[in-house]
Amino acid sequence: MTSIAGKNVLLTGASGGIGVYIARALAKQGANVICVARSEAALSSLVTEIKLSGGKATSFPFDISKLEELPKLIEQITQTVGGVGILINNAAIEKYSAFQNYCLDDIRSILTTNLMAGIELTRLLLPGMIARDSGHVVNISSGSGKKGAPYNSIYSATKAGLIMWTDSLRQELAGSNVRATVVCPGYTNAGMFLAFGLSAPKMARVSEPTDVANAILHAIEKNYGEVMLDGFLTKILFAYIQLVPDFGDRLYRWIGLTKLNQTCATNRMGTKG
Repeated sequence: MTSIAGKNVLLTGASGGIGVYIARALAKQGANVICVARSEAALSSLVTEIKLSGGKATSFPFDISKLEELPKLIEQITQTVGGVGILINNAAIEKYSAFQNYCLDDIRSILTTNLMAGIELTRLLLPGMIARDSGHVVNISSGSGKKGAPYNSIYSATKAGLIMWTDSLRQELAGSNVRATVVCPGYTNAGMFLAFGLSAPKMARVSEPTDVANAILHAIEKNYGEVMLDGFLTKILFAYIQLVPDFGDRLYRWIGLTKLNQTCATNRMGTKG
């Protein structure tokens, strides 16, 4: 059982989407939330809100896609608030497109923000966690990492990478008190679908962002290795899809996910968190 109270928690993508809700939930549980995102104004507003509610938070405006500069960010954080006890790699870029229409900059930015930045932040922070024999790395993945989403292939690749990397890391850390967790939220009532007034595919469960945030905190507290917010039956379904990929393709077409994503691609929709 891991206590969040009193811990320094570094949260990337804190200023948008579910990041805001995760930050609020962490502060409510007594964490000192280290909020990292690109938008200085949005971070300032979030930190002010948390402090007015009696919580603890500090903002560090930073573009984590600048991998070579991440050591400077960690140094600044360490000098300001001390060592990081929990890292939540939440920042992500999602850009819908037919694969052949992506440009190299699109591919590079999605891979760097969604996958490489979290890996590099963990590489920088993990030695301190191991030395203290205490720490937790949480990677926010997606159902798109379990079954590739058409017209969202690069995002899917990064989320699948997070799942496999977390799996490997968790095994390396076995026997220590440093944990690694991957969380796969489903559709949430936040971000792009809310902003653009789109409906989720039929039969898809849509979670409230507060429920997603609380589930992430619960996963940390219980030291779960992997969590799928859509529940046990969805986990079984994804396992079956791995065995019979053609069934998954037909299912995605039937529930309307393929058509929905194609519409998003046609409109060149995307988000940054």
